[in-house]
Amino acid sequence: MVEVKERPKTRTERTEGMAHSIRKIGIVGAGQMGNGIAHVCALAGFHVLLNDVVPDRISEGLATINGNLARQVSRQRITDEQRQAAIKRIAPANSLDELGDCDLVIEAATEAEDVKRKIFAALCPLLKPETIVGTNTSSISITRLAAATDRPERFIGIHFMNPVPLMELVEVIRGIATDDPTFEATKQFIGKLSKQMAVSEDFPAFIVNRILLPMINEAIYTLYEGVGNVEAIDTAMRLGAHHPMGPLELADFIGLDTCLSVMQVLHEGLADSKYRPCPLLVKYVEAGWLGRKTQRGFYDYRGDKPVPTR
Repeated sequence: MVEVKERPKTRTERTEGMAHSIRKIGIVGAGQMGNGIAHVCALAGFHVLLNDVVPDRISEGLATINGNLARQVSRQRITDEQRQAAIKRIAPANSLDELGDCDLVIEAATEAEDVKRKIFAALCPLLKPETIVGTNTSSISITRLAAATDRPERFIGIHFMNPVPLMELVEVIRGIATDDPTFEATKQFIGKLSKQMAVSEDFPAFIVNRILLPMINEAIYTLYEGVGNVEAIDTAMRLGAHHPMGPLELADFIGLDTCLSVMQVLHEGLADSKYRPCPLLVKYVEAGWLGRKTQRGFYDYRGDKPVPTR
C-alpha cells in the first residue's frame, strides 16, 4: 500500500488557520485601557477573560463595561440584545492560571517596563505554545519586551487608543522576531473589531505618541514658562487649531504619569533634548496629581466642574 503524504500547508494557509483559531482572549489589566479592550472584543463576538492583580479592579472594570455598553444602546449604536450578548461573553479571571487556554492574551497594565516583564514571566509558562501574546504598550520597545518571553516570534504590539470603544485606530508594532503568522492573525483580529490598523516600526513611542506627547509636553512648557495659563492654552488649541480638547485637558485624561513615562522613553531612546520631560510635569507626578484618575492634575475635578490648578 502506497503511503500518501499530506501536502504541506502554504504560508497563507498557515496564517489563515492561526487567525481563525483566535476565539478566546485574555486581558491582563482591568483599568481604563483593559476594560475598553475587553468591551470591543466581546462586542465583536470573542469570549473574554478579564484579569487584574487587584480583584476589585476586575469588578469595577466589568461595571464600567456594562455602563459603556448601556450608553451605546441609548445612543442607538448597538441594540440591547448586542449589549446582553457582549456582557455574557466576558468573565472575570482572578488568576493568570485561568488564561491558560486563551488564543490571544493582551497585556494592558501600567506603562512601566518592569511591571510588564514580571507579568510576562508569570504568564507565558501557563499558556498554550501557540498562544499569541500582545502588549498594549504605548511606547516601550516590542523587541525588548518580546525577549523577556518564551515566544518572541508570537509576541506583538497591539496599541489601542483611548477611549477604546470610540477610537477607530489600533497601532500594530512587530518586534524583530515577530513572525508573519502572528502579524497576519493580529491583522485579521483587528479587522473583526471593525478598527483601522496603522503599522509602526519598533521605535520609541511608535507613531501616535511620537507626535502627540511632545506636543503635550510643549504645552506644559508653555504653562511652565508663563506664556499662558491652563485655560488660555487649552482654549487656544481648541479654538485656534480645532482640537477636540486642549492639550492639558488631554494630558489629564491620559494620565500625567503615563505622559511622563512616554516622554522618558522618548528622551532615553532617542537621546534628543527636545524630548526632555518638562520639570512641571515631573512635579505634578511627584505630587500624585495624575489627572482625572486622582481628581487633580492641570485641573481640579473634585467640584461640580473642572477648575484649572494654574
